[in-house]
Amino acid sequence: MAKKEITLNVNGKAYQVSVEPNEILLNVLRDKLFLTGSKYGCGIAECGACSILVDGKVQLSCMIPAIAAEGWNITTVEGLADKDGNLNPVQQAFIDRAAIQCGFCTPGMVVTGTSLLNQNPHPTEEEVKDYFRGNYCRCTGYTSIVEATLMAAEKMSK
Repeated sequence: MAKKEITLNVNGKAYQVSVEPNEILLNVLRDKLFLTGSKYGCGIAECGACSILVDGKVQLSCMIPAIAAEGWNITTVEGLADKDGNLNPVQQAFIDRAAIQCGFCTPGMVVTGTSLLNQNPHPTEEEVKDYFRGNYCRCTGYTSIVEATLMAAEKMSK
């Protein structure tokens, strides 16, 4: 099968990439654009490690053909900080609440938390827990992740 040249809009920048028809977006982000924050965890949309934002809403990049993402506005965990390198509120809250253990799931958790707060700036604890239902962490027990997300919501509302 012939490769196709596409344009991916990632973290505010346009990238021209050549992709196979069956190539997944996660692999293009990691292997061609060298944005390695999104992780390959399960490959079947069960763990959330590959989470990205598409127009501000969380999507699982392991399930998206790269060719389908042409023209989308994609944000990876690397694109959440501002132009000066200041972390977004969710990133900072994850540090402040020690919501990071081994770090493998952290990018997906931060992206998911950011998506939640984009859609619901004042979530309840139960809404946060429900929103994270597709993200797995083997280290933290989720308490600090939920607390960090609620802390970010509080800081963003001030």
